[in-house]
Amino acid sequence: MPDDLYNRDTLLWSERQAELLRRLSRGEQPNEEPDWPNLIEEVESVGQSELRACESLLGKALEHLLKVVAFPHGPVEHWRNEVPGFLIDAGRHFAPSMAQRIDMHRLHRMASRAVVQIEIDGRAPGPLPAECPFALTDLLPSERDDLPSITALLAALQTPPSR
Repeated sequence: MPDDLYNRDTLLWSERQAELLRRLSRGEQPNEEPDWPNLIEEVESVGQSELRACESLLGKALEHLLKVVAFPHGPVEHWRNEVPGFLIDAGRHFAPSMAQRIDMHRLHRMASRAVVQIEIDGRAPGPLPAECPFALTDLLPSERDDLPSITALLAALQTPPSR
């Protein structure tokens, strides 16, 4: 748009663009052309935003699971109780096309880095698994109400991977 409304008032810009697209879909010929470059960018960013949200929630779940393993003397029940909410929310954001894009090993490395920076009561964290023992399907609910067992997830983190 020539008046750069996109940069000044995104809400008003989005409302105007939606109305223009509705009019075009009805076969009307509005005097104003949609802001195609910014519309394309915004449509693309919707999917990227969902992917980032899903990855962030999975990362938080991993971080909390790793905290339980690293700090058995810490607020373990609090961390355990947080994990299901993160996994449910990650499942809500997840779409099948994300499966090939979510790197569980990268998420595990990032969560591990966050945990090793923490001290609780002056104590450094205990050892963490070097590799991620989880596939994406291990963490995401298969149905909205079908959560993975937190106990089983913690057991996988405490068991050294077989070679």
